[in-house]
Amino acid sequence: MKIKQLSIIVSSIGLLSPVSANIQDIDIITVTANRQSQTISQLSSNIAWLDESELALLEPQHIQQALARVAGAWISRGNGQEHLTALRSPVLTGAGACGAFFMAEDGIALRAPGFCNTNQLFDVNSEQAAQIEVVLGSNSALYGSNAVHGVINVLSPDAMQASANLISLETGPHDYYRGKFRVGSQNDNQAWLVYGNATSDGGYQNDSGYDQQKLNIIQQTQFQQWSVKSVLALSNLNQQTAGFVEGFEVYKDPILRRINDNPEAFRNARSLRAYSRWSYEADADTQFNITPYVRANQMAFLQHYLPWQALEENSHNSVGIQSQFIQRFAKLRVLSGFDWDQTWGKLSEYQAEPFSATIPQGMHYDYNVTSQVYSPYVELNWQLQTATQIVAGLRYERTELDYDNRLSAGSACADAAVNCRFIRPADQALSYNNWSQKLAIQHQLSAGISLYSQWAQGHRVPQTSELFRLQNQQSTAKLEVEKSQSLELGSRFSNTTSYLDLRAFYLEKDQVILQDTERQIINNGSTSHRGIEVTVRHQFDPNWYIAGAGTYAQHRYESALTISRQDIAGNDIDTAPKQMGSAQIGWQSAKTQVELEWLTMGRYYLDPENTATYDGHQLVNLRATTYLSDKLKASLRLLNITNKDYAERADIAFGNYRYFVGEPRSVFFSLAYLFE
Repeated sequence: MKIKQLSIIVSSIGLLSPVSANIQDIDIITVTANRQSQTISQLSSNIAWLDESELALLEPQHIQQALARVAGAWISRGNGQEHLTALRSPVLTGAGACGAFFMAEDGIALRAPGFCNTNQLFDVNSEQAAQIEVVLGSNSALYGSNAVHGVINVLSPDAMQASANLISLETGPHDYYRGKFRVGSQNDNQAWLVYGNATSDGGYQNDSGYDQQKLNIIQQTQFQQWSVKSVLALSNLNQQTAGFVEGFEVYKDPILRRINDNPEAFRNARSLRAYSRWSYEADADTQFNITPYVRANQMAFLQHYLPWQALEENSHNSVGIQSQFIQRFAKLRVLSGFDWDQTWGKLSEYQAEPFSATIPQGMHYDYNVTSQVYSPYVELNWQLQTATQIVAGLRYERTELDYDNRLSAGSACADAAVNCRFIRPADQALSYNNWSQKLAIQHQLSAGISLYSQWAQGHRVPQTSELFRLQNQQSTAKLEVEKSQSLELGSRFSNTTSYLDLRAFYLEKDQVILQDTERQIINNGSTSHRGIEVTVRHQFDPNWYIAGAGTYAQHRYESALTISRQDIAGNDIDTAPKQMGSAQIGWQSAKTQVELEWLTMGRYYLDPENTATYDGHQLVNLRATTYLSDKLKASLRLLNITNKDYAERADIAFGNYRYFVGEPRSVFFSLAYLFE
């Protein structure tokens, strides 16, 4: 099934690019909300995206700078390319917290089920994507495990669509340099596209910085009723990591904020994904596609955030298949499919220096895990009448894990040590069976106004790092599947000059997987997440536009989770601001675009007891791009214009205030040369 690429797309996050299009005359295409190409007006759920032209204006050094424009999303930027994620949620931390989000490229998960990494968005070339799409809320009926709080899907370009070849060079502060390229060719039946980038950043803090390279190769073929798209995606990251700066509001000190207490820290990561999507269209009512894929990831990093600084090395290799069949009848569309993934994973943790009897020198963990996931699903779409449709989805998912401990089972400490920090489970096989459902309705009130609502379930199977890296005398984790239910009600309005998407949501999670005060991994308690999100854009005339996206939400502990020695039921969850938002005002012509951006982050608590806070911040950015000639484009970005002292993220650990430092005022400049 061929996805229509549009030269002018109205972004649901609020930017019309390049200028004044008639919204009602444009088929706005998304593929993430229902795993098929579909117009926004048909959707019974939320969707937000950034298109290629918006990413070209942003030229983000970090994906956080792009997704800051999505209501309900916060990609919390760490040092270098590291990050944590919040989608209708607090910023979730811990080894398996990343399992609450489904992150993908062209619908294929960046990491295998059960093997997520909190920083995994740095594996994908989002900088040169055709689109980045975000669906908020539970969505396991379509995507399976991990789609608890939302989906982030990075879409690769369509090589069949002609676009200019280019090469660009960029520079910025702290010895920042980046080069990009794109080259391709098309004819009637075949096309190829190669694009990539290489970045070197000296880092704002002492002894920090990174080098990163990304390369994507796409080949597409069309013959008879078939279309084939094959993609190879590679990435490599070598990073000197600066940790938190510690001390109350130390991020405001011009000297202390640049200190790196962990100059020895590093993170090296490599990834490969290769897949080929074969799509067959028998007629307008019958379509089929199948996508075999392979995946490989390797990572080594020093756990600088722990005083004993162990070295972790992990990897996993996968093969899998996604398949989908679509059949349309008079008033019914049936979408069905089967997903299969098999993964071979490894993890080891080694501590080079002695620390204590309960945190010993040497190998803490060394294990292999083989995983298989089988998952059939079906989605039915009934067109009840011209203006109303009902969508119902169901998925069954079975996960099988085979764990092989390569060290002695039990304590990693000497026999005399009491309460050893590291416990190795004995060899074991586990399985999980899950059903996920969704039910949605969409009603078109008029040509420009629609109402939508959706109830959906989400789940995440425990991650392997939660099951098999036990501590403090916990010999078996005995974890259940974490589950969620979400409900949203929304309305979209659009006419030739304006776009508005307003929605309210409620999400509750049960059997939350966490590490308690005894450092044991358990299922304990529940949380709730509710709020309002808005996205708006207005085009004043062919040159001027305004846009905005905002969230007001409350995230609460609904039971006395044992992450605190106090009863925290009813408290706000830490690292969960109630208000977040962005606004842009821009001017554009055929050759030039200038945009002023305002970002706001509300106050949030730093601990479950709600005794310490970060006050939030506001930032202002200015971006401009212009064509100096038909083949030469210049871009200038002035970030943090007011030179605000702020923290990208704040928390409390080991009794200390800790901050990832936000960078001061900075200027980035790039030149791009376009050629045939």
